[in-house]
Amino acid sequence: MKVSGFNHVTIRVTDLKASLHFYVEVLGMELVHRGRLDAYLEWGTAWVCLIEREGEAIREENPGPGVDHVAFSIAEEDFDEAVEQLRLHRVPVVRGPVERGGGRVINFLDPDGTQLELNTGDLRGRMKVWV
Repeated sequence: MKVSGFNHVTIRVTDLKASLHFYVEVLGMELVHRGRLDAYLEWGTAWVCLIEREGEAIREENPGPGVDHVAFSIAEEDFDEAVEQLRLHRVPVVRGPVERGGGRVINFLDPDGTQLELNTGDLRGRMKVWV
């Protein structure tokens, strides 16, 4: 089986309107389609689906198995501006900005607490650090 790269991620949200504001206005994703309970956005070559699950609560005490975080590539020359954009909008930062795994990284939370990452590195650079 051959794949050509990352295609999309679907993120469950509790409030589609609030999440759209964050993903479009703060992160700068392009809204391609909005349905009643879902929205499709483009960000570079990746696309993101937000799907509102009514009544779904955030579980902080023990999230269990599932997605830890979603990382997006960003060019080194755009990284500092992105960090400033996150700070300007008072986005909660979990880690960073730091040098990690051969690149610069910042991890932050969306309005539902889903952890996202911007990363200037690549897999080959990461593996050099682990060898």
